Amino acid sequence: MAKRKHNVHFRVNPEEEELIRRKMEDAGISSVAAYMRKMAIEGYVVRLDLSDVKEAIRLLRISGNNLNQYAKKANETGSIYAEDIKDVKARQEELWKVLKQILDKLSGI
Repeated sequence: MAKRKHNVHFRVNPEEEELIRRKMEDAGISSVAAYMRKMAIEGYVVRLDLSDVKEAIRLLRISGNNLNQYAKKANETGSIYAEDIKDVKARQEELWKVLKQILDKLSGI
């Protein structure tokens, strides 16, 4: 990347400066220059809380592991128990609830 040789200066009042600092903090950017450059070039900064997505992935892994175990058991014994099917259904319903919550939050962005 070429060295930055040109300066851009502008003035703000105290309220604007505070608002800029809060938005920087919300975006997780600590450098005023980096924040101003990003906003001037891209026009926005998006920072998502992906904790719900991580939870959905965790539930999906658990469900996948359980399905693999049930498939192995079914292949070995030639049958599967009704309780196993109920467990898979319950985990799938829990996963759908989490995914619906994620979609609801994303639709509000």
